[in-house]
Amino acid sequence: METGERVLCKYAGTQLKGTYITERNGKAVIKLDSGYNIGVLHSTLEVIPKEKPAAPSPKKIEQNEKLPKLSIISTGGTIASKIDYRTGAVTSQFEADDILRAIPGLKDIAHFNAHVPATILSENMTPAIWKTLARTIFDEINSGTEGIIVTHGTDTMAYSAAAVSFMVQTPVPIIFAGSQRSADRPSSDNVMNGMCSAAAALSDLGEVAVVMHATTNDDYCAVHRGTRVRKMHTSRRDAFKSMNIKPLGIVDYPSLDVKLEDSVVRRGENKAALFDNLEENVGLLYFYPGMKPEVISAFSGYKGLVIAGTGLGHTSSACIGAVRDLTKAGTVVVMTSQCLNGRVCDRVYDTGRDLLDAGIIEGEDMLPEVAFVKLMWVLGQEKDTEKVKALMKTDLRGETGRCTPHGL
Repeated sequence: METGERVLCKYAGTQLKGTYITERNGKAVIKLDSGYNIGVLHSTLEVIPKEKPAAPSPKKIEQNEKLPKLSIISTGGTIASKIDYRTGAVTSQFEADDILRAIPGLKDIAHFNAHVPATILSENMTPAIWKTLARTIFDEINSGTEGIIVTHGTDTMAYSAAAVSFMVQTPVPIIFAGSQRSADRPSSDNVMNGMCSAAAALSDLGEVAVVMHATTNDDYCAVHRGTRVRKMHTSRRDAFKSMNIKPLGIVDYPSLDVKLEDSVVRRGENKAALFDNLEENVGLLYFYPGMKPEVISAFSGYKGLVIAGTGLGHTSSACIGAVRDLTKAGTVVVMTSQCLNGRVCDRVYDTGRDLLDAGIIEGEDMLPEVAFVKLMWVLGQEKDTEKVKALMKTDLRGETGRCTPHGL
């Protein structure tokens, strides 16, 4: 039996349809039409004769031009994916129009203009694609769109949302949306996330945000600031959380009512502007006990390095000399914390004071990955080291706060 063949199988007295994937431990692994995998005995299988392939779906979808104009910019990801029944894996292969086909309710909310600057799974995201994405978004803003939805794989969506937050100054909502479960799984979250994202893209918001399930139920989505959001679970539908601040708002489902906090940047507050220079020679390093100084020294020649240190922002004493060597050679070193909640303060313990003396910049309450993206962006705008340090300590897109609230 070959991978990809359609089969009938008997399981628990019920005959089910599926697709043969492989053999494992003497059993056939079948991808059921429901989207789940099971293992069955070969003797229970019956091959289904091949049918003629269905005619391809039309590329274009009829839309109501009287509705508000929104833009869908697709980079791929699970929200734009389906199961590859040859392997049982989820594969990114949809174009933007396929999202409208997969979520028909979107056509009743707005008239969509679609672009596909990339079709990738998000682990393949690169700074070069961020630049293309930022330019595509900027062009759509200038074309008069009322809001933008960026479909994106969830694994690196927070990085991209932060990157676009710095690269694009926006008068309209820029909403990143993804899905933890592919469209052909019964537990898929793509419809709700897509619908709530469209509502947020038409709201009074005027900044970059991520809109995803707020709970494991289909009740509402949270609106997270693009520089304050993190994926906190590998597979739960409510994986995304705002860090060190409350979410910017919620979108009720299925009513699609949008409720925003008073602190959000509002639609029209800023004029459209593009700042798409990035310095890609920047590293991100998590300190660990026993780390050898040579690990830090390996970043010699880099323009910048973000260290996710322990607690208030520390490395071991043994690594301080390597940090000092980097800063003396011109590498900008920013210290953040692996704790995620709370802020860096290197004035409490001797190690922190020694790190300050070695030339580090305190990353305040920035997430390590946000500090990484911000440092790439700041170094792309400014070459003077002292100005770079000042910008890294300045709140530019809501990435840091004067104090960290308790109880979040």
